[in-house]
Amino acid sequence: MPAEPGGTFLSDLAGRLVCDDIRSEPGGTVIGEPRAADLDLVDLESALLRAAVGDYAAEAAVLLLANSGHWLPRLQAGGLIAIALDGDAADGGPWAAVQWADVDAALRTGAMAGSGGELRLLRAAASLADGQPVDLADLTAGLDRPELALLLAALSHAAGSHEHRAVVRDGEGVPHAGAALGPVVAWPTRD
Repeated sequence: MPAEPGGTFLSDLAGRLVCDDIRSEPGGTVIGEPRAADLDLVDLESALLRAAVGDYAAEAAVLLLANSGHWLPRLQAGGLIAIALDGDAADGGPWAAVQWADVDAALRTGAMAGSGGELRLLRAAASLADGQPVDLADLTAGLDRPELALLLAALSHAAGSHEHRAVVRDGEGVPHAGAALGPVVAWPTRD
């Protein structure tokens, strides 16, 4: 739908894009700033991973948030994920990043909430992605078994274990890369 005078909505042909920052460029072109709220959760996860790719700790943080099933929708609804467009991206999709500096304030004010285990997973993700300190004894003591499996998979991914290979030695004892070993702890299958 076209933007109405004083209105704040702009949709693409499929009706998916809703923008709150609309301005007119010379020549009458209307430009809207992308928002995380405009993306479905699969596209949001892809945008977060696109920005994290190659940094195993950042990838692990995104996968931890996505696999928990709790935090991505809340971070999205709270406006705590920034979106950037990159015409150079191989698939043309947006990039995204959690605004970690603003997450604590959202939790303190009650704008976001979670169970004890969910909050521990969020703290683990913040530590992986942003280097925020975390007390491992407190973190692990409050996790149920599925949450612990997610945390262990995140730590395994952050360590790069999904890229580890066996070491084989030739007849002269020289080491060579062998078969891929797979992650120490794999991500649980999503429902």
